[in-house]
Amino acid sequence: MLEKLKKSLLDSIIVKKGDYDYFVCPITDGIPTAEPDILLEISKTIKDNFNLDVDKIVAIEAMGIPLATALSIETGIPYLIVRKRQYNLPGEVAVDKKTGYGNSTLYVNDLNPGDRILLIDDVVSTGGTLISLINVLKEMGVEIITCVAVLEKGEGKTIVENETGCKIDSIFKLHVADGKVVIDSVIGE
Repeated sequence: MLEKLKKSLLDSIIVKKGDYDYFVCPITDGIPTAEPDILLEISKTIKDNFNLDVDKIVAIEAMGIPLATALSIETGIPYLIVRKRQYNLPGEVAVDKKTGYGNSTLYVNDLNPGDRILLIDDVVSTGGTLISLINVLKEMGVEIITCVAVLEKGEGKTIVENETGCKIDSIFKLHVADGKVVIDSVIGE
């Protein structure tokens, strides 16, 4: 299992954004072309390995969208997306975030105190996005039952856990060395 995702990671192109090694693969960028089997591998792995006793799947735009969609279809759990666009809907909450390669604002809608969620993101590397979002969700009274970053790069997972107290699960732990993705561990192996 996870062989197609593993191959896509090992075939990733590395680009530099300042001093930051950014890997380009179907799960993090939607390029090169993402094969549906990769999303099926991910959604089945999450379904088989993590607590899904939740009301909603919450994902972060943009690459969380295909992950949440596939997982929603696999599990029957509804999903919603934390967006990069402001809608000015009643109860909308802004989240300012800083990552290893930029700053921006995200917008949370349709989450209420007591909602039990699975939060999914494509990758945690610097931790900036998840730290900001988790802290805001906690302030909103949302209960994060499970948080999955499909890919864990560097120390991002540990940074997020230390900053938020929220356990972060991942499927692959990896790093970049000599211009290539190196897989350190895979869930279940």
